[in-house]
Amino acid sequence: MVKSASGSFSEPEIQYLKTQRLARIATVSRDGRPDVVPVAFEYDGQYFYVGSHSQDIFHRTLKYKNVKNGNRNVALAIDDLESVDPWRPRGVKVYGSAEVVEHKGIFGPGKYLRIAPITSWSWGIKGLKTNQGPFRLKIVHHEK
Repeated sequence: MVKSASGSFSEPEIQYLKTQRLARIATVSRDGRPDVVPVAFEYDGQYFYVGSHSQDIFHRTLKYKNVKNGNRNVALAIDDLESVDPWRPRGVKVYGSAEVVEHKGIFGPGKYLRIAPITSWSWGIKGLKTNQGPFRLKIVHHEK
């Protein structure tokens, strides 16, 4: 299990995250308007990073503006279908706190959202030890 200041993800979760390229991030504006968009992401064992393929426009995106304007609460969903027959969804959902940082990431150097996980839910990942529940869900409250 990888531990960090933000908490921990199990080895099966980390291996799953390494195989995924896309996530969806949800942010909220000052006036309470939600925005959700697909994004590329990276995970370094402690934080998730979300940038833009064009650093020239990143500062104009709603995700950037919503966090920069003070609403740091975000949700990140990374999921896919392992199989459709039988139906096997799998994924990781993260509630976290985001901030704008300089980072050299998958899109090169520039501004990124750095997301510290607060709570996460995982399901359907092979090797995942789950909490008891109807969906075989693992829930983690990450340390601050």
